[in-house]
Amino acid sequence: MIIGIGGVSNAGKTTLANRLQKKLSPLKICTLCQDDFARPTYEIPRINGHVDWELPESIDLPKYYRHILKEHEKYDIVIAEGLFAFCDRHINKQYDKKIFLTISKETFWRRKSRDLRWGKEPDWYMEHIWDSHFKCGLLKEIDKNTLILSGEESIDLDALLPFLEIERFILKVS
Repeated sequence: MIIGIGGVSNAGKTTLANRLQKKLSPLKICTLCQDDFARPTYEIPRINGHVDWELPESIDLPKYYRHILKEHEKYDIVIAEGLFAFCDRHINKQYDKKIFLTISKETFWRRKSRDLRWGKEPDWYMEHIWDSHFKCGLLKEIDKNTLILSGEESIDLDALLPFLEIERFILKVS
């Protein structure tokens, strides 16, 4: 099974992926974070002299795609999460389930202001992150295998499991 998790920066994608991985053990689960597939900074376009991480071109999507397929051969479940989880049609076709996390602009701004992993971002760039999400990071298709959740509060994993149909998946691989 391959699960895609997307949403704006600081919506809770990595947190949800990590919580799902713990909840679903002892299944063999691999989480792939798009951030780990970022291109070298010299290959990424710039905006106002700042590296523009908010474009799909900042991620080596073909490499990410290959890793999803490779890990799918070794693991029961692959969780693929990132800002651009749903921007590539080849990757989208691989997902058995898609989860899209939403947050308000106020929550984004509050969380991003506290996120110092890459240093303090200028206000203009934080606004750019928010705007870019609506240009590049949104779901293109919503179907019965798509769930849109609020990332404003902690997600109830027990309520999420029926959507993932883990029991059916376990029976299928047994």
